[in-house]
Amino acid sequence: MKGIKILSLVAACLCSPVLCFAAPDANKPVTVRVASYNVEFGKSATPEQIGKMFKPYKLDIIGFDEAPDGDWTARVGKVLGMKHSYVGKISSANHKDKYKSILSRTPLEGTEEHKLTSKSRGWNPASVVRAVTKIDGVLFAFYSLHICKSGATGGHAHLLASEVIPKEATERVIVVGDFNNKIGDAAMKTIEGAGFNNTWNDLKIDVSNKFTYIKQRPKSKDLGVIDHILYNTASGAKATDGAIIELKKPLSDHKPIWAEIVFPRKLDKVKKTR
Repeated sequence: MKGIKILSLVAACLCSPVLCFAAPDANKPVTVRVASYNVEFGKSATPEQIGKMFKPYKLDIIGFDEAPDGDWTARVGKVLGMKHSYVGKISSANHKDKYKSILSRTPLEGTEEHKLTSKSRGWNPASVVRAVTKIDGVLFAFYSLHICKSGATGGHAHLLASEVIPKEATERVIVVGDFNNKIGDAAMKTIEGAGFNNTWNDLKIDVSNKFTYIKQRPKSKDLGVIDHILYNTASGAKATDGAIIELKKPLSDHKPIWAEIVFPRKLDKVKKTR
């Protein structure tokens, strides 16, 4: 008798899937947990140590800069169970092992790197790596960069805002990295003017007395918070959590940062950047 009931239930499910499986909620927002870290070419920590540090944050995607070439990023991913990675080919200022990379829990597509050469004072070349991934059924374009401090025009930030970002057709975009500029700087205003918001603004974290670059020399300047996570405002997103990750023992000359960003699943009138 019990076997007949089970068979009847299976048959009902096969014939009437609506009764057995809840339809996806088209209005349910998509939450993305993202981090950014300048790892100083792996000088002070192994990829396994960095993976262990990030583990409690349950991240979906991470952008690294000044990352070593080869399998370094993939080794971080092995610790975190994040199997998909992409490493660029342009090393910042042509120094050894200062590449930009992306580590993701979901498959990466459309991987590419954009070279940025400043016409103003500062180091060259810089670059930004880009990939597209699908999180909870929704497409995201993700950029990880390392650029030089600059003004409103002529620098890497201006090139990003005027030449790279305008070509992006994906409706939801996240940009992370070491910008070497603080909130309020002309360079950051240029990027924000291209349609981006900084997660520090949403989180109402006063970063004026904080820093993400750890001074290495007694006479070196406090550069403040120069690492950022941004998203395109046209996506209707908002950061709901995040912070500068404070470590008892630094693993780099920068502090890692992270954010949780909530994106509407359904976009009515999105202004595409292309």
